[in-house]
Amino acid sequence: MVYQNRSFQVEVSGLQQNDVTSQNNYPIRSSASVFITVPFSRFNEELQRINRLGGKIVNIQPLTLKIDEN
Repeated sequence: MVYQNRSFQVEVSGLQQNDVTSQNNYPIRSSASVFITVPFSRFNEELQRINRLGGKIVNIQPLTLKIDEN
């Protein structure tokens, strides 16, 4: 099997709207979870960014597509 599109969906709570999060393509509501899709190549960097912004990672789901080469 070949693995393509290695990315993860990260569920984050506790983010608040500020100057940094205002640059995102989505609004932040501190009372709700935000789902962020992150490619594997940026996974560590994105987790550090979430931590700096005061977010709490609630859940991480792999979004890996498996292709069977038969």
